[in-house]
Amino acid sequence: MALHIRDAETDQLVRRLAEIKKLGLTEAVKLAVENELKRVPLSERIRPIQDRIAAMRDTGLKADKAFFDELSGE
Repeated sequence: MALHIRDAETDQLVRRLAEIKKLGLTEAVKLAVENELKRVPLSERIRPIQDRIAAMRDTGLKADKAFFDELSGE
């Protein structure tokens, strides 16, 4: 997959990071994105999971120990 940076300032910043960290351009972009993603609050990262769970219909079954024991064959 190709990534083409058309913004001169962004290109300069990536090249500067690569030079400082002694990395290739791809590694510099990867490092920058990974570090930025780490800054995203956990609540925002898990929101899609919470939304999927909230969209599930209620089965009406009680989730108690006996129920889970039966599912696992105990």
